[in-house]
Amino acid sequence: MALVAEARSRGMEVVICALTIIEAVHTRTNKARLNWVLSGLRTVPVGDEEAKAASALLMGAGLHGPTYAIDAAVAETALRQHRPMVMLTSDIDDMTKLCGDRVRLVSV
Repeated sequence: MALVAEARSRGMEVVICALTIIEAVHTRTNKARLNWVLSGLRTVPVGDEEAKAASALLMGAGLHGPTYAIDAAVAETALRQHRPMVMLTSDIDDMTKLCGDRVRLVSV
């Protein structure tokens, strides 16, 4: 939350892929808190065009399957944003394969 607050205080837009919400939810998720957090972010949907672009990223990186599907959609979302762009991720390795040097990656 501190990183999101800092970004917003600097006038930056904080964007997430809609599929990130799926990864964030588990049995102990406080749904009210999640909704509050999401209200301060711009959530980008994943449609046909985005899915096709994410598939192309997977192929280009030599990856495939459900293990990488959401990562590819997140990477595709990041690549569509205005530069400069920073991605906070717990998966530097896969995101480097998918985004290359087109996105600045920060490990969280």
